[in-house]
Amino acid sequence: MPLLLLDLDNTLLDRDGPFRVWADRFLAGIGAPPADLDWLVSIDADGLTDRWDVADAIRDRYALRIPSIDLVEELHDGVDAHCRLDPLVACALRIARDAGWVPVVVSNGVVRQQDAKIRRTGLDRYVADWVISEEAGVSKPNPRIFALAAQRAGIPLRGAWVVGDGPEADIGGATAVGLPSVWLHRGRAWSDDRFAPTRTADGLIAAVATVLAG
Repeated sequence: MPLLLLDLDNTLLDRDGPFRVWADRFLAGIGAPPADLDWLVSIDADGLTDRWDVADAIRDRYALRIPSIDLVEELHDGVDAHCRLDPLVACALRIARDAGWVPVVVSNGVVRQQDAKIRRTGLDRYVADWVISEEAGVSKPNPRIFALAAQRAGIPLRGAWVVGDGPEADIGGATAVGLPSVWLHRGRAWSDDRFAPTRTADGLIAAVATVLAG
């Protein structure tokens, strides 16, 4: 029973869409022009910018008196409230499990937030376990977090695949631990010459099909 090691945000659960919904409503609420949505999306950098830095950028741009901690909570809670599990993603995970694969989530992030997102969306019913970097004490692309996921599942890393949208965290991590990978390109071109994914796909369903075929 091989492992299927899966990223969370923008792999199993769409984050880009919920972030844009939250950002649009937030900007409208403070009277910012609609065109500022592109600025905020750029600052967020697909979730890679530290939440506190995003909050500080918002406060500085609009001269807000809201404490940064309140903005951080608003961002997390607002985005997560719009996250939904795509039924097709659930179906793909079910197919993978029926084919003998063991799906385990490996995610960078804060335990309270990522754990709540996994449970609230019902994703916990379709994966065997999950490992969050804050709790693990190590983040992707460090190979140790993948080894910890295998240890938690009680399954060797050998034969596992890594699926994710992060070039550095997911594909770089897979390369570091010596595992094949599927990169969810999301319309992007691969640009890192240090390593490359084994396969590319436009979404989780295609990625799971690739793994099963491989």
